[in-house]
Amino acid sequence: MKKYWYIARNTWDQTFAYRISFVIWRLRSILQVLTLYFLWLVMLPRNATFGGYNQSLMLTYILGTSLINSIVFSSKTFAIADEINEGTLSAYLLRPMNYFSYIFVRDLGDKALNVIFSFVELAILFFLLRPPFFIQTNPMYLTLFLLSVVLSVALYFLFSVLLGFMGFWSRDTWGPRFIFMQLLTFFAGGLFPLDLLPRPVYIVAEALPFTYLLYFPIKIYLGQLSFLQLAQGLFISGVWVLSMYGVVTFVWRRGLRTYAAEGS
Repeated sequence: MKKYWYIARNTWDQTFAYRISFVIWRLRSILQVLTLYFLWLVMLPRNATFGGYNQSLMLTYILGTSLINSIVFSSKTFAIADEINEGTLSAYLLRPMNYFSYIFVRDLGDKALNVIFSFVELAILFFLLRPPFFIQTNPMYLTLFLLSVVLSVALYFLFSVLLGFMGFWSRDTWGPRFIFMQLLTFFAGGLFPLDLLPRPVYIVAEALPFTYLLYFPIKIYLGQLSFLQLAQGLFISGVWVLSMYGVVTFVWRRGLRTYAAEGS
């Protein structure tokens, strides 16, 4: 257990080694939240509703997805492709440690850092803006919300690891990852609630696993899902996690067959 603590702490050390990049990254996150916040504040007056959302629910959705985003989407798995292409993966394979455990703990360290700063930033925004935030008090919804976030973390981790494994066959992994993240942000509901989309587009988005990363958890928090929808959504999310784990394991084994430790 002690070695995993050192791995997580080392993630913090690496992040703070590039302080300017870290500050710019946090400023970008704050500006993105403020842009969406003021956009919907203007588009949705206090006494108006749009697509089943009043101002309180919409602003809660925007701020809530921002917090979930910091938990789910923060990741160090982009380094996997570099480790493969530079041959440094060999060093991890020779250590008495499971590589998947290593990269997962490394991700947890990054997520912990993101959550702390996101809480502080959102607390400051709450103090300055005093938004009409919806507070969920139902214990069942809160419990299922936390469970859905855990499943979201696992699902995104597996997706991101799979993208990193492209390094076994290609040195160009940043382009596909960038495109994937743009599509992911949209179809996960990171910009606005997916149920505001035209019905045919919403049906397509709902069929994708990305909807369970941001949209589904925050809908649980808002209490806008029936018990049947909750049970079905959690079940499908769990199935996606298990399916992706199988795919990632398969690709990992195939990738190791082609791995030549070039650059080491």
